[in-house]
Amino acid sequence: MPDLITFDQSLFTFINQDLSNPFFDWLMPLLRNRYFWSPLYLFLIIFFIRNYKKQGWMLLFFFILTFGVTDYITSSIIKPGIARLRPCNDLQIKNEMNLLISCGSGYSFPSSHAANHFALAVFLINMFYKRWRPILVIAIFWAASICFAQVYVGVHYPFDVLFGALTGSIIGFMMAEILMTTKAFRRWKPGS
Repeated sequence: MPDLITFDQSLFTFINQDLSNPFFDWLMPLLRNRYFWSPLYLFLIIFFIRNYKKQGWMLLFFFILTFGVTDYITSSIIKPGIARLRPCNDLQIKNEMNLLISCGSGYSFPSSHAANHFALAVFLINMFYKRWRPILVIAIFWAASICFAQVYVGVHYPFDVLFGALTGSIIGFMMAEILMTTKAFRRWKPGS
């Protein structure tokens, strides 16, 4: 286990310090800011309701539920159980890193940002891939860019976002599968 932690810290240093540049210093805080993504969320709300009517409301409900379940599991169950300090609160590396945003007082493992965005991405992929194949690349790139930004700005270690992404992916997949078993979605054929 100590070797994994050392590797995780070395990878963090590489991303946070060695890849540091003025463009990323400007972009990465934006990518992890919830307000930056508000237009996308607004678009999805309108898209769901306008294009899928009653099913659109169910899509929206499950989309929000996916976020809520993922956030609760990572923030309220896993994080307190693991209790890993954020890199920006870790006295061993705190003074040697580039912190581009406020550190926060919560724990680091897993990254709820990573989990939430991968849950939403996988949910969307499961629901729309056969209708619109570009969703796979777009959704994964969107979620992965947020994960990378979490490490780059100094609030998470790489394994935090990796485990968050895995956790979120599992939850997003399960929520999409549950939605497709509801009466309103029994006829939902992602390819039709």
